[in-house]
Amino acid sequence: MKRLPSRGTALGLAGLSLILLAGAAFAQDAAAPAAAAAPVPNKGDTAWLLVSTALVLMMSIPGLALFYGGLVRTKNMLSVLSQVFMIVSLVSVVWVLYGYSLAFTEGGGSLNAFIGGFSRAFLKGMTPDSTSATFSNGVVVPELAYMAFQMTFACITPALIVGAFAERIKFSSVLVFVLAWVTLVYFPIAHSVWYWAGPDAIGDAAKALAAATDDATKKTAQEALDAVNANAGYLFQLGALDFAGGTVVHINAGIAGLVGALMIGKRVGYGRESMAPHSLTMTMIGASLLWVGWFGFNAGSNLEANGTTALAFVNTFVATAGAAMSWLFVEWAAKGKPSLLGMVTGAVAGLVAVTPASGYAGPMGALVLGILVSPICFFFVATVKNKLGYDDALDVFGVHCVGGIVGAIGTGILVAPYLGGVGLTDYTIKPGAGSPGEYVMATQVMIQVKAVLYTLAWSGVGSAILYKIIDMTMGLRVGKDAEREGLDVSDHGERAYNY
Repeated sequence: MKRLPSRGTALGLAGLSLILLAGAAFAQDAAAPAAAAAPVPNKGDTAWLLVSTALVLMMSIPGLALFYGGLVRTKNMLSVLSQVFMIVSLVSVVWVLYGYSLAFTEGGGSLNAFIGGFSRAFLKGMTPDSTSATFSNGVVVPELAYMAFQMTFACITPALIVGAFAERIKFSSVLVFVLAWVTLVYFPIAHSVWYWAGPDAIGDAAKALAAATDDATKKTAQEALDAVNANAGYLFQLGALDFAGGTVVHINAGIAGLVGALMIGKRVGYGRESMAPHSLTMTMIGASLLWVGWFGFNAGSNLEANGTTALAFVNTFVATAGAAMSWLFVEWAAKGKPSLLGMVTGAVAGLVAVTPASGYAGPMGALVLGILVSPICFFFVATVKNKLGYDDALDVFGVHCVGGIVGAIGTGILVAPYLGGVGLTDYTIKPGAGSPGEYVMATQVMIQVKAVLYTLAWSGVGSAILYKIIDMTMGLRVGKDAEREGLDVSDHGERAYNY
C-alpha cells in the first residue's frame, strides 16, 4: 500500500514548492527586461500607417486621374486615366522588386549617400515580424506597412509628371520613361532625403561615446558614431528638412514635367485653338479626393499616431484652405471673376507647399505659407508660362515645382520655435524626442536651398537624358493626325465617352 506523507512532511514540501515557484518567478522577472529590449509595433501606429497608405493610393487612383482627366479635352480623357492607372501598377511592381531596396537600405561605401543596395530586393528577408524605425526612440512599425506606405509615394510622383505633356505623348513611351525615371531619378532622390539609420542607432552610439573613459575607447566610440551618422542619404546628412515630399515628390516631378514639355513640344494648335478643360466637375472631384488623401500623405509621414501626427493633420487642413482662398481673391482681382478651377488649383498649391513643412511648422505658420504660395504659383501659371510660351498642359511646373520650392525653403523658416515651429531634434540625446537641437534660421534656409538645387539638378538633367534617349529610339510623340484625332482612339482604341 502506498504510504501518504506525514503532516509535517507535507508542510515542508509545500514550503519548498513555494520557494521554487518564487525563485522561478524572480528569474522570469529578471529576464523580462532582456525580452522587452526589442521594441514591438504599437497597434494604433500600425493601423494609422495602413489607413494612410490607402489614403495616399486614393490620391493617385482615382484622385489625380480624375483631376488631370477633367482638365484635358474629351478626346484625351481616357488616355490620361490609362496613363495614371498603369503608372501606379508599374511602379508598384518595380517597388517590391528593387525600388524599396534602392531607396531605403544601406548602399555600399561612399555610394550610400546617393543610393541604397539590394539587401531587400524582391523583399528578401522581410517578414511580418520585420520592423522599421520611426522618429521616436524605441518605437517601430511593421516593415511591410512602411514599405507599402512609401510605395504609394513612388507611385504618385511619376504620375504627376504626365500632366505637363498630356495629350501628345505615346503611351508606350510613358511607360518606358517612368520605368527608367523612377530607377535613376526617384529612388536616388528618396534615398538622399529620407534614408537614415534611425533614432536608436544614433542615440546608442552617442551614449557609448559619452560613457567612454579612456582615449582608445573614445576613439572607437567616435568612429562608431561617425559611421552611424554617415549611414544616411546625402541631403539627410546635410540636415535638409522634408517631412513628406516637397523635394522628393513635388520639385522632383515638377522639374521633370517642365523638361518633358519643352523637349516634346507644344500641342498641335496650342495658342490658336480652344483647349479648355472638358469637365471641371471631374476636376473638382479629383481635387477633393486629393485633399482628403493628403491627410495620409502628410500626417501619415510621421509613421506614428501621436501629437506630431495631429500637428501635420491640422497644418494640412489650414494651409490648403488658406491657399484656396488666396488664389480665389488674387484671380478675382486679376481677371474679374472667381473660378472653380482657380479655387481647386489654389488648394493643390497649398497642399504642395505645406507638404515639407507639415510636421515642422505651427498651424499659424502653415496658414501663412498657404496664403503666400498661391499668388506666387498664380504668377507662374498665368504670366510666366504665357510670356515664355512653353506648353505645360496641366501646370505641373507652375504648381508642383514652384509650390514645392516655396514650401521647401519656407520649412527652414517656419520650423523656428519662436515662429510656432517644433524646432530641430537632437537625436544624440536618448530619448531624442523633445531634445532641442541647435537652430539658426540662416543656416537652415541655406540647407533647404541646397536641397532644392540638388533636386532640380538631379531630376532636371536626369530627365532630359532619359527623354532624349527614348525620343531617339522609339519616339516620344504621337503623329499629328493621331494627336488631332485624340489619344483615346489612336493609342487605346476606345473612347472615354460614347454618346
